Amino acid sequence: MGGILPEGAQPPATMPTRASPPRTGTLRREIAALAARMMAEDGIGDYGFAKRKAARQLGASETETLPTNAEIEAELRAWQALYQDEEQDDRVREMRQAAVEIMRQLEDFRPYLTGGVLDGTAGRYAEIEIDLYPESTKEVEIFFLNEDVAYEHRKPRHPGPNPPETVLAFDWDELPVRLSIYPSGAERVGRRTHERARLQQVEALLATPAQETTP
Repeated sequence: MGGILPEGAQPPATMPTRASPPRTGTLRREIAALAARMMAEDGIGDYGFAKRKAARQLGASETETLPTNAEIEAELRAWQALYQDEEQDDRVREMRQAAVEIMRQLEDFRPYLTGGVLDGTAGRYAEIEIDLYPESTKEVEIFFLNEDVAYEHRKPRHPGPNPPETVLAFDWDELPVRLSIYPSGAERVGRRTHERARLQQVEALLATPAQETTP
């Protein structure tokens, strides 16, 4: 029962409640889920951009704990399995086949497949992302000119400590392709910055049943 406290008595301390999870954990999951949906539906290919945009839409600041790329990828795979299952498998396989053709043409420039086509999360608007490590960037552009391939320059998505020297974009059988061209000496560095695969590895992925093709 309530009542008047005796003179000099202190009110009891409020006990912490455990009924609701911490805001940070719940918000982190919400950001990951929204970022994944943006990547699947809007064609956003950059995890960092997707998570920051999702955070802003949910009223979170970038100083709060944001989900990791792995957490977003897990949400993306779950979303695609639920809404784009068969379409997703067909799209990834089509883009991997195109990647093999492109990499064969560019084999002299040491191509590596990366991004959503490699890890199996490529959606409707994804690009085929290939890294090249030629002796000279000009060699690649001269090759395209000789082969009469129309291309355009793009800005690097990740202007971090080891950005590409240039980025070229073009279409291959109506599929968008993005080539990130690095100095030949950066090839060993690239191995540590993100997942990538040589031509033989991509060919092996195509020879594997769809449900087993995640690297």
